[in-house]
Amino acid sequence: MNLSRTLASAAGLALASAALAAGEGTVYENPHREYVKSWEGTRTCLACHEAEGRAAHASMHYQWKADAPNLVNAGGRKLGKINVSNDFCTNPAISWIARVTNAEGKVIAKGCSACHAGLGAKPAPEATPAQLENVDCLMCHSATYRRDVADAPGGGLRWAPAMTPAELLLAAQNPQLPDTAICLRCHAGSGGGINYKRGDLEAAALRSRSFDVHLGSSMTCLQCHKSRDHRFVGAGSQMAGLDAGPAEGCGHCHDGRTAHRDPAVAAHLARVACTACHVPAFAKDKPTDVHRDFSRSEPVPGQGKFEPAITFRKDVKPVLAWWDGKGRIALPDEPVTVEQGVVKFWAPQGSRADGKAKLYPFKLHTANVPIDAATRKLIPVKVGILFKTGNTDAAIREGAKAAGMEVKEIGWVRTERYMSIFHEVAPKEAAVKCAECHGGGRVDWKALGYPGDPRKG
Repeated sequence: MNLSRTLASAAGLALASAALAAGEGTVYENPHREYVKSWEGTRTCLACHEAEGRAAHASMHYQWKADAPNLVNAGGRKLGKINVSNDFCTNPAISWIARVTNAEGKVIAKGCSACHAGLGAKPAPEATPAQLENVDCLMCHSATYRRDVADAPGGGLRWAPAMTPAELLLAAQNPQLPDTAICLRCHAGSGGGINYKRGDLEAAALRSRSFDVHLGSSMTCLQCHKSRDHRFVGAGSQMAGLDAGPAEGCGHCHDGRTAHRDPAVAAHLARVACTACHVPAFAKDKPTDVHRDFSRSEPVPGQGKFEPAITFRKDVKPVLAWWDGKGRIALPDEPVTVEQGVVKFWAPQGSRADGKAKLYPFKLHTANVPIDAATRKLIPVKVGILFKTGNTDAAIREGAKAAGMEVKEIGWVRTERYMSIFHEVAPKEAAVKCAECHGGGRVDWKALGYPGDPRKG
């Protein structure tokens, strides 16, 4: 296929660009009506937007890995969810796309690529025509777009539009920049269910300023997570690679020293992140997953499926930890290091003695995950088998086989993952009060390197 820009004049391209640039999240009345007469998949977009397609292909949202200067043990490798382990699905690469059904024939799992910005093929570094046509433009550029697992030509599975031809054509004729609702389709629903993983990204944030002063005030994700060439700044600490570097932070819009006229409060700004006080709790609407035990499974009531045993909590108080912006990750191809009985899946770097570190709020997620008893390497789990049968041993052994591991004896380790909390910022009157930390038991001072409450000292 010829991917050159042959279907639009310069004037047509200018009109299309102006339509996209005019306002974030805005749906226009058929701005591409004169240029999109039929929908032939991504090639319809590539005919005019090959450069944008190549940029999307190279981005974190498609490649699921990137340079990781924020990880002290990355070793120069590109890392991301496609090639590192996690404590939610363990490894997306072996559970990519599926149509898992229960005893009643109901589809209970479709694979981790449900949130991948592609049409079913795994990402590859070279931008071949097939890879460019695998980019799913409408997933991020249409609020009305819907897709589902379908049979792929020649065998296998793919993601295909679950819309009528008329609906699909209208979506293609009305592209938009990603608004918050589009972003939350994946970022609020990852990890197996609504608010399971992150805990601080909930749809309720869009309804009320008292829930989240930013999203509830009609701010959008792109106002903080600015983008260029389909690469976005900012990422949660649990992300391995960085797409385009860190976000600008609260200070870009807020002058903390002007806002905090009390010298005692203003003195905290040097070593305490804004969110440590301004996110008193998260998972305020839906409970979030705080512990996942892969050694046993439990039936999910009313769904005809099993899940690893999950502990949920609501109105969770963040855990404070020192963080200098860098982290250390447990890598799947290396033996895990057990410290005081725990493997740190992702741990913030920094300490009280480190002048660059600040106290940040985190969701502390724990898990019980399988390892190869001989090599002490993490074993991925074939979650489709677990969902369907509840047989954890079979799911682990099939996961090991899919990852090319020969495992004789399965061992178990407890893991901890620190997940940074930046959303569900409360109004200033609901911020954490001084007495809650100093004397109220909210902070574990000894864990932070203090002999006790510094206010008393």
